Amino acid sequence: MLYRVNQSSPGGARTQHAPAEAGLHARVLHHLGTAICSGDVATGSVLSIEDLVDRYQVSRSVIREVLRVLASMGLVETRRRVGIMIQSAEAWSVFDPQVIRWRLASEGRMAQMRSITELRTAIEPHAAWLAAERIDDDDASELVGLAAKMWAAGKAGDEARFLHLDIDFHRRVLAASGNEMFANLHQIVAEVLAGRHHYHLMPHYPDEQALRLHTDVAQAVQRRDGERARQAMVEIMEQGFAEMKSMWERTAEPGGA
Repeated sequence: MLYRVNQSSPGGARTQHAPAEAGLHARVLHHLGTAICSGDVATGSVLSIEDLVDRYQVSRSVIREVLRVLASMGLVETRRRVGIMIQSAEAWSVFDPQVIRWRLASEGRMAQMRSITELRTAIEPHAAWLAAERIDDDDASELVGLAAKMWAAGKAGDEARFLHLDIDFHRRVLAASGNEMFANLHQIVAEVLAGRHHYHLMPHYPDEQALRLHTDVAQAVQRRDGERARQAMVEIMEQGFAEMKSMWERTAEPGGA
């Protein structure tokens, strides 16, 4: 059957608003991508280009380009004699930052948080260990300075600045590992950190232990103490995992938010 997209609220109140400055293509992509990732458009549903043109009041060329992008992410597939079919989540490009953003905007937010937290727990401690071996002195000093700025922003309750610094800290550690595949994960980390702040899943004042552990990572990297850097990052990941676990367990309970 053909699925008719509800333009006004493809993900209901769960979705983030598309950027005000976004063009027609970005607006339609945001709404339709969120609808698919939220499950509002069921797997196996068939999209009609004509229906999408009518609903979004855009040209066929805009719709075709949106569908091309969604296909590149594995969300839809063009099937001969069938049409544009919605793919199951197993086919999605789950490392694509846009897909992650859409999934975080859905009721499956906690499952997405969980999978990324598990990925980070496996990767970032080893990245810190490698960084202690491979980082240059200037970058190591900057990492220590960055941890100090995080401490100050966290203590001041400056959430926007803390988020910016936190994202930069983890990006630098991944980059300093010298492994290009680790370094390329920084966008995923940025999405989940931004998502936690956007959906109010972080305390206004960061936990003091978390602030201290970021400092420990930076100082250990500067001292070339790979094992301590790895262990401190393990503790950061474990603390974040514990926080997230308590949240997704609450959502699984009857009446959970």
